[in-house]
Amino acid sequence: MAVGLGPLSTLHPVPGFELGIASAGIKRPGRKDVVVMRCAEGSSVAGVFTLNAFCAAPVILAKKRVSGSVRYLLTNTGNANAGTGEPGLHNAMRTCASLARLAGVDESEVLPFSTGVIGEPLPVEKIEGALQAALDNLSESNWADAATGIMTTDTLPKGASRQFTHEGVTVTVTGISKGAGMIKPNMATMLGYIATDAKVAQGVLQDLLRDAANKSFNRITIDGDTSTNDCCMLIATGKAALPEITQASGALFAALKQAVFEVCMEVAQAIVRDGEGATKFVTVQVNGGATHQECLDVGYAVAHSPLIKTALFASDPNWGRILAAVGRAGVAQLDVSKIDVFLGDVCIASKGCRAATYTEEQGAAVMAEEEITIRIELGRGTCSETIWTTDLSHEYVKINAEYRT
Repeated sequence: MAVGLGPLSTLHPVPGFELGIASAGIKRPGRKDVVVMRCAEGSSVAGVFTLNAFCAAPVILAKKRVSGSVRYLLTNTGNANAGTGEPGLHNAMRTCASLARLAGVDESEVLPFSTGVIGEPLPVEKIEGALQAALDNLSESNWADAATGIMTTDTLPKGASRQFTHEGVTVTVTGISKGAGMIKPNMATMLGYIATDAKVAQGVLQDLLRDAANKSFNRITIDGDTSTNDCCMLIATGKAALPEITQASGALFAALKQAVFEVCMEVAQAIVRDGEGATKFVTVQVNGGATHQECLDVGYAVAHSPLIKTALFASDPNWGRILAAVGRAGVAQLDVSKIDVFLGDVCIASKGCRAATYTEEQGAAVMAEEEITIRIELGRGTCSETIWTTDLSHEYVKINAEYRT
């Protein structure tokens, strides 16, 4: 059950960026599981990728090609093409070459992306058989269909869109993502695609995406598992009648940065809201750290604790589990007498022990809500970090136990 996640809002077309969807029947007949995206000639493309050492074959290939001329992005679901060695890399190259031939571009201008089961050979022939249909379906208005086409265990498609006006010209930023499990990105998310019609130099675009990912996709976790296939792409088509952004300054860049950050944050949080089996959307806010890293260490210790996550599922205000997680986060010389912990606005622990004003009824009332904030005040400095996560339910175990069946 997706927490607070409803139907897609309006996803504005981005001039110069088209999407086409088709069915290859990779896991089941008739399912639309191949998405082709076409970038206008001259587009700038940036990407951030998983740091998992067992990164998938399409990740290896996309990382090599992203800094060059990019015209097409090819995504398949149902098969990750990860843990497949040299044959997997050959298969990724083959699907790119097949699309390039049909589209009349060089194969180096095609980036591959895959998501699904790890360790199984990519069904190349099925994908090749769907490419022409995907090309025939290309349209700037196909964002919603593409958001559905890239789903795996997701229950709902995920997308967001923003527009702003600069010197009388409307600029659009639209993005989609997929992901519901195996989520603790180390760069971005499972798969994310964001496009704008602004004209942006590639180096500026790359820095913008990296910064946006670090504040959104890199602050979400469902189960602590960084995927082999994580990728997020940002495309700038340059079709808006505005000067090229060549440096990270000025009013146009500031407006674009805000729009990109908002889109990234919305689709990243949508992944958490649609976490496998999730019944709670949980914000873990850590304030008063001496460094940002120790805030993150504390936040992830709380967000990844199976004991805390199961207590969240049970709506059990077992605050001792939170204290235990904070204490084992590895923060050097942590003075627990300075730490306060809150559930929502309720102080549950103060100066390292149960708050004098706290009652179980107060904690239970907060834990019964679908959206919960755990706030931890370390009392060590001025740094803060926020992480978004879920509870751990029976359904999560069921989904992942039956994933390959």
